[in-house]
Amino acid sequence: MPSLTLIKVGGKIVEEASSLQRLLTDFAAISGHKLLVHGGGRSATRIAEQLGIESRMVDGRRITDAETLRVVTMVYGGLVNKNIVAGLQARGVNALGLTGADMDVIRSVKRPVKDIDYGYVGDVERVDARLLGDLIARGVVPVMAPLTHDGAGNLLNTNADTIASETARALAARFDVTLVYCFEKKGVLRDPDDEDSVIPSLNRRSFEALTADGTIAGGMIPKIENALAAIEAGVKRVIITRADAIDGHSGTLIQA
Repeated sequence: MPSLTLIKVGGKIVEEASSLQRLLTDFAAISGHKLLVHGGGRSATRIAEQLGIESRMVDGRRITDAETLRVVTMVYGGLVNKNIVAGLQARGVNALGLTGADMDVIRSVKRPVKDIDYGYVGDVERVDARLLGDLIARGVVPVMAPLTHDGAGNLLNTNADTIASETARALAARFDVTLVYCFEKKGVLRDPDDEDSVIPSLNRRSFEALTADGTIAGGMIPKIENALAAIEAGVKRVIITRADAIDGHSGTLIQA
């Protein structure tokens, strides 16, 4: 099967000019088929504040009411996505910006209310791997914003890590997929205050042990859970690393 590199990059990296330019250059240099999934939460929070809309977060996840949904749609699907697309076009990459609603490529269901009502937040139901795969095979590079839809006319704010994992899983039937999660650290750290304490590899057993003893905590837990789900669904490699190391040669390797 042909290979595919799927990069997921956090909002902070694509929202700051210097780190964005570095990312775009490094991403453009990746050979073969590729796909980019991006965040944009800090920009959404900043613009919501400018518009007088309060941003509410629970455990790092955004409560998305109707006003907030308008903001994240403008920011994720517009401002951030199109800046990335334009930057990649300038580097000779034939990028296409997409939300899940475009071509019905990612369908979600509104998250049910349990302890917390997250509002217009989507849990991914399916990814159209055939359509995405056909685009990629034609040399198109999808740039995916963290928005999906429910098929009934409603957009849904959707976690970018989850979009990356679900898309990688769906495409694994057509490509040898390497999924790279990029953020501000060199990888999963044994000591959050020591940048060089990178855990070189993790599997389900070691992850559960390190979570139980508190070594891995907070927002890193759902990121690794998404990575493990991708591996268990047939994704060839998953790496968690810094955005300036998207070549996949360093960081934490997630294994079955």
